[in-house]
Amino acid sequence: MKAIHYAGGELLTGDDIADAVVHYAEALARKNTSAAVEIPSRLADGSIVQVSLLLGPASQLVAIPQPGDAEEITDAELVGAFNTQAARLGDPAPLTSDGTPDFHEDDLQ
Repeated sequence: MKAIHYAGGELLTGDDIADAVVHYAEALARKNTSAAVEIPSRLADGSIVQVSLLLGPASQLVAIPQPGDAEEITDAELVGAFNTQAARLGDPAPLTSDGTPDFHEDDLQ
């Protein structure tokens, strides 16, 4: 589990979800745009609720690993969606069929 520190508060969510939120926030910031997202978060009583976040260029997020034995919150579909949206905002190098980057030395200049 990781705690996302955001807007003076703290949200407890799964490691993969927290990492994907930070990655997506970075991609949004690079494009100077924003997005409203919802993620699952564990409350102090152990229940899980959906929380809304506004991610944008001014978002200051910190995701900190948390000790404890609480069951990890997972949502592979949500993580995949964040990663897909982040990739769409970037300019990734095309890949060859074997998964290696397909670029020429001239592309680096």
